[in-house]
Amino acid sequence: MSLSSLDPRIARLGLPDAPPPPPDKPALDQFQTYEAFHQKKEGTAYTYVGPVHAPEADVAFLFAKEQYSRRFPCTGLWVVPTDAIRVSAYVGDQESVYDTVPTAASSVGEEFEIFHLKKRGKAHVHAGTVRAASAEEALQQAKAAFGEQRPVVNVWVVRSADVLRSDEADRDMWTTTPEKKYRDAIAYKVQDRIDRFKKEGLGDLGA
Repeated sequence: MSLSSLDPRIARLGLPDAPPPPPDKPALDQFQTYEAFHQKKEGTAYTYVGPVHAPEADVAFLFAKEQYSRRFPCTGLWVVPTDAIRVSAYVGDQESVYDTVPTAASSVGEEFEIFHLKKRGKAHVHAGTVRAASAEEALQQAKAAFGEQRPVVNVWVVRSADVLRSDEADRDMWTTTPEKKYRDAIAYKVQDRIDRFKKEGLGDLGA
């Protein structure tokens, strides 16, 4: 049935009494997210700097390098899939989340990286590594290893095997070529790695 109106323009449109239902929303077309951690200088803890979207970990590493290390000192970079991070409960700024975690006996297993949030609004910082059979147990082992640190508002637990790390071979990514121009991404030696990904088909984001 069409909407009745004395206005011939409305009558000619043949508008329905009710609008049609909205079409089904298409699937999300974004890449998955990865979380990046950087080290400002040798010997300091890795600190969370932000997320990137990427089709795979190696490409996420390159995006993180360009996004978070071009304009400030950086000697190391870690990239972790967002869904690989286990997040503890949050507590108040003057409390410790470890007060809510049971104590576990010593355990064997694989390695997990522990990141502490010392205050809301700040960044998670790497506290150390523990061995455990699961992420839940790793949090308990972290209590035994780092529970005396206060405050600890929140803890991230990451399986060490899920961390893509820069190594000695990657150090020249932060070195500029002699003809470098200020803030010109192409001037960094990381371009060689990007070109290799393109050649291998890994850099084709349209695939």
